[in-house]
Amino acid sequence: MKMKITFIGIWLVLFCSCTHKEKTKIEAFQEPLVSNNGQTIVFPDSTNMLSFKTERLDGKKQNAELTAPAKIVATVVPSSEDRSQSIILFQSEDMSIAYTQLLQHQININQIKNVNIKQRKIELERIKDLQQHGSATGQDLLNAQSALSIELSNLNNETTSLIEHEAKLISGGFASDVLLHSKPGTIYLICDIPENQISNIKTGQMCTIVFSAFPNEKYQDKIDAIAEMVDNSTRMVKVRISMQNQSNKLKSGMFANVFFNLSESNFMSVHQTSLVTVQGKTYVFIKKPNHTFERREIQIGPQIGDRVIVYKGLILSDEIVVDGVMQLKGLSFGY
Repeated sequence: MKMKITFIGIWLVLFCSCTHKEKTKIEAFQEPLVSNNGQTIVFPDSTNMLSFKTERLDGKKQNAELTAPAKIVATVVPSSEDRSQSIILFQSEDMSIAYTQLLQHQININQIKNVNIKQRKIELERIKDLQQHGSATGQDLLNAQSALSIELSNLNNETTSLIEHEAKLISGGFASDVLLHSKPGTIYLICDIPENQISNIKTGQMCTIVFSAFPNEKYQDKIDAIAEMVDNSTRMVKVRISMQNQSNKLKSGMFANVFFNLSESNFMSVHQTSLVTVQGKTYVFIKKPNHTFERREIQIGPQIGDRVIVYKGLILSDEIVVDGVMQLKGLSFGY
């Protein structure tokens, strides 16, 4: 009987002891405080910070190379009828139609401005003179004025149509004056650059082109132009590069990769595990004093090994979380 009572007493002591420890552990844990729409996370106890590992940014920066897929969108060949004239073969039918109609509108505008309107003005002055001498009626004068008004309206319509087709070409990466002065043997490549990286390239900058059809050959050329608009859905900017197709082996529609050397600009980098992407935006978490983490949006570039280039959003001495990021993401964004 004594042994039974002793055993029960020992079991009660152990149970109470374990229960007390669990209760103490539960009472010690406190929920982190999330504020500022998830941008700030504060842990009330330093022991909860042990699961997070960080790295501090320093002066060690990385060179970067920006790579963009490209396509030959047009080639320039001589006309069989007139070798001094050029024919532009577009890969896109829409671009070809836009350019053909632009040329036709230019011809129409030239005809209206330099022939039709001039002739109507001469006729109007002649009718005015005849009317002063009693040889023309008021109806004759009205007819002459109407004829001039019609030609001016035609000119306005042709100009409006010209601008519409010119806008289509510009949205495709071309300016009409460039196309009009293209020389036979020229090819045009268009590549799309992400909006957040466009500040790192400029017109006239050298680049390296490697075509999928000729992977062992590298071409060097310059950026001709950077488009004035950003695509509203893809957030890409078109960049145009022209080359001389001396061997005549490069064809419209061929794919290529274009490499832009950004070595003149040294960028900071972070470990790939530190990045969080939500709804197309990239974030990292910065460790701050007093058990605090701050969420910060950054703009990133290419990945080199396990490091990712950061173009914007960080400063030297920032302490970046590299382990435990998913826990912070859940607290910051609520999932």
